[in-house]
Amino acid sequence: MTARHSMTDDHAPLINPRFVYAVTAIALTLAGITGAISLAGKWYGSALSLAGHTESTEINDLFIGQDHLKLPSNIIRFEEQRVTGIVERVDLYATWPDMLGYSAETRHLFNDISRPDALIFMQISQSTMSRDMSGRVEPIYRHLFEGAATPGPAGLMEHRMRENSGYGDETLLTADRAMGDPYAVRCQLPDTPDKATSADCQRDIHTGKDLVVLYRFSSQLLPQWQAIDEAVIKFVNDRLAP
Repeated sequence: MTARHSMTDDHAPLINPRFVYAVTAIALTLAGITGAISLAGKWYGSALSLAGHTESTEINDLFIGQDHLKLPSNIIRFEEQRVTGIVERVDLYATWPDMLGYSAETRHLFNDISRPDALIFMQISQSTMSRDMSGRVEPIYRHLFEGAATPGPAGLMEHRMRENSGYGDETLLTADRAMGDPYAVRCQLPDTPDKATSADCQRDIHTGKDLVVLYRFSSQLLPQWQAIDEAVIKFVNDRLAP
């Protein structure tokens, strides 16, 4: 190898600039897609009384892509989605921690905007990405971190995102797991716990044949992240037709 080649190699950047640009472009696209959803979460608590609740447990057969879901009406958030047929998505809600639908017994939890920790919101649609949020940590998110990670609740690590990453004031919280990709959830953390909303944290997971479940919950529930993740997966899988 010539001296000229050696010098070039010694000074070559560790990360190709084109790769960084590509990662940033992907991140901005993801931020654009989910940004509106994230901001909309702030409206959930105050708008629940207009959601059109029902106590009916009539089963709706919904077909999303390759998957068939059998969902009772009282866990489907919007009246127009309580149908049988092919749909693009369905929005669900359930009490936490019991994961129950709307009923006479749970009515107070659905209508009490002072209890942001009382409900879990889920949106199910056909997957359009090969990786869920956990799978995006290494190839995408880690290139957008700013500064060192700091300890968060219940073993989570908090990663601040660069201002120009497209994720605004969001924080990515992660935790290593024994198998597979790390747990990951994006949150707009409030200055104080009393300012938390019912949907200021969001995470998406893959399940079924080709489904993505985007679920939202209050940052007050972050200490229970493991239980919530397991409960959401079970909640959806239990309603998938064989």
